[in-house]
Amino acid sequence: MATDQAPLIVEKACSGVFPRTLAQPHRFTVVLGFLAIYLIWGSTYLAIRYAVETIPPLYTAGMRHLAAGSILLLWCRAERLRPTWAQIRASIVIGVFFFLIGHGSLHWAEQKVPSGLASLLIASEPIWVFLLSAAAAKQWHWNSRLLAGILLGLGGVALLIGKSALTSVPGLFVSSLAVVMSALSWSAGVVYSRRSHLSGHPLLLSALSLLAGSVQLLLVGTIAGEYRGFSFASVSLRSWLALGYLVVFGSVVAFTAYNWLMEHYPPTLVATHTYINPIVAVLLGWLLAGEAVTLNVLLSAAMVVSAVMLVDRGMARLPKRI
Repeated sequence: MATDQAPLIVEKACSGVFPRTLAQPHRFTVVLGFLAIYLIWGSTYLAIRYAVETIPPLYTAGMRHLAAGSILLLWCRAERLRPTWAQIRASIVIGVFFFLIGHGSLHWAEQKVPSGLASLLIASEPIWVFLLSAAAAKQWHWNSRLLAGILLGLGGVALLIGKSALTSVPGLFVSSLAVVMSALSWSAGVVYSRRSHLSGHPLLLSALSLLAGSVQLLLVGTIAGEYRGFSFASVSLRSWLALGYLVVFGSVVAFTAYNWLMEHYPPTLVATHTYINPIVAVLLGWLLAGEAVTLNVLLSAAMVVSAVMLVDRGMARLPKRI
């Protein structure tokens, strides 16, 4: 999944949050909404790479989520939404899974890992979600599509990781493993949010989890010593623009578009961004950052995207969702 979907996973875990409206939306609005979640979320990987060029990675993620969470919290206040203590406690846990470990690992890794490669590794998240959900529920339901998707996806991840191990770039293999850890942490957060039966307005839940995660990221970044040698004056214009893009477009604009689409269309249709985002990320990395699109990358992309489609369709055929 794209890196800004994490606060939205809470919404998917809450049944009945999004009412279906009967009014038909304007076609142009629909196109803009899907372009937002397809292109913006696909471009956030390259924006992260640019942001961490001159801003320490945990500080980058922390400042990004602090700004986005504050904007959403102001929105919540305008809507007169108030959190419960149960929602605050759950948001702290979600902040650890989604943001401290999930986004923190990804931002740290993109100091070495090309944005396209990172997007392909993250795209394997639905596979980890299924495996962790099945393990937590101690219920293993299989069908041919699901099994084929899991094997194909794991093969694609192994191909990417194996290529990283053979490269001469120092630290690329370890950083690639950090991206896989990021995907696993997000998946664990999804499982937690589902099993905790957390309910409430999605806007409020997202604001709380973003703010909780931002505090954790900034605190851990400071403990890790990211403040040493860092000054705002040393941040390049490209990094500032990338950070602003992540806040305004990645978190707020795409978030709003996602919410609106979920009100008007089935979740399975909206979830098609899962297949598109890594393709957009790979193309942008090639066009704008000169990232190599080798035969290995193309093959891995085809394997991972196909695997996600198979897993999604396979889970839809299960007798009972995990």
